[in-house]
Amino acid sequence: MRFSCVLGSLAIALAVRGIAIAAPIYSENFEVDPTANWTVSNGPSDEAHNLFFDYSTVGIPAAPSGAGTRGLKVQANQSSGVFSGVSLSPTGQSFTGDYKVLFDWWENFNGPAPVGGSGSTQMSSFGVGTSGTVAQWPGGTQDSIWFGATGDGNSSSDWRAYSPTAPGRYADTAAGIYAAGAVAGSTNASAAYYASFGTVTAPAAQTLLFPQQTGVTLVGSAAYEWHQVEIAKTGSIVKWTVDGILIATVPAGDDTVATGNNIFFGHSDTNATSSTDVNDVNLLFSLYDNVRVVPEPSTVALCLLGAIGVLASRRRSSTVE
Repeated sequence: MRFSCVLGSLAIALAVRGIAIAAPIYSENFEVDPTANWTVSNGPSDEAHNLFFDYSTVGIPAAPSGAGTRGLKVQANQSSGVFSGVSLSPTGQSFTGDYKVLFDWWENFNGPAPVGGSGSTQMSSFGVGTSGTVAQWPGGTQDSIWFGATGDGNSSSDWRAYSPTAPGRYADTAAGIYAAGAVAGSTNASAAYYASFGTVTAPAAQTLLFPQQTGVTLVGSAAYEWHQVEIAKTGSIVKWTVDGILIATVPAGDDTVATGNNIFFGHSDTNATSSTDVNDVNLLFSLYDNVRVVPEPSTVALCLLGAIGVLASRRRSSTVE
C-alpha cells in the first residue's frame, strides 16, 4: 500500500511539473559559435546574418532566458532595393508530434521613434514545419506555418500569421486565426488587443552609441524590448504566444506543402525600399536567443504516468510471486 501511495503522489507531482522536467529536444544559446550547424535560405535581395553576434555591442541587455549576450542577428534588403527576406534553420533537424519552440526575441529599428528613420519598417519571422532549405518570407514560397511582426508598428499589418493555405498571410478577417478578432484592423499595432506592447524607448546604452535612437515606440509595437515567445504545435493546431499573450492560432493542416519538420528564424522587408540610413547595418535587424524545443507538457505527463504504471504492475507481479 505504501508503495502505491508513493507512486500516486509521484505521478501527480510529475504530471503537474512535466514541462519543468522535460529535457529539450533541441537547444541553442549561441554562446559558442554554431554557424556551421545552421542552413541559410535567402530571397532575391541582399541579406546579412551573424549566429555569434554580441548584441551588447549595440547597447542591448542580456536576454531573460539565459546567460550571456550572444545571439542570432538577421537582416534583409539593406541596399539592393528588392522586396525580400531570409530564414535560417538548424541543419538536419526534424521535430514531430507535439512540441513547443521557446525563444527570446528582440526587434530593433533605426530611429527616431515612433516613425523611424529611412526604411525602418521591417519584420521578424519564425515558424515550424519547414524543410529548412526554402526561404520563408512574405513574397516567397511558403512551406511552413509561420508568424511575423514589425518592429516599429508602422505597417497596416503588424502582427501576422502565414501558411501555404492562406495563401501567404491570413487576412485580418480570417475566422479563428487572430486572437484580436476576425475584423478589419485586427493585425494592426493600433488594435486594443496589443496595448500591452510598445510605448518603450531604445536602451540608454544604444542611444549613447547612436544618438538618433530617441523617442517612444507606438502602442502595440514590438521593438526595443525582449519578448519571450512560444510556438506550440499541439495536435491539429499551432499557437503563437508572446509574453504569455496569444497572438494567433493556425490549423496545423494548413501547411499543405510541408516538405520537412524543421523550425526557422528570419527577417524580411515589408516592401522593396531599402534603408538609406548610414546606421541601418547597426540598428535594423531581428535578434534571437536561447532557442529550445521541448515536448508538449501533456505528452510528457502521459509518458511519465505510463512508466509509473509499468513499475506498479511489475511490483504487483513480484508481490504475487
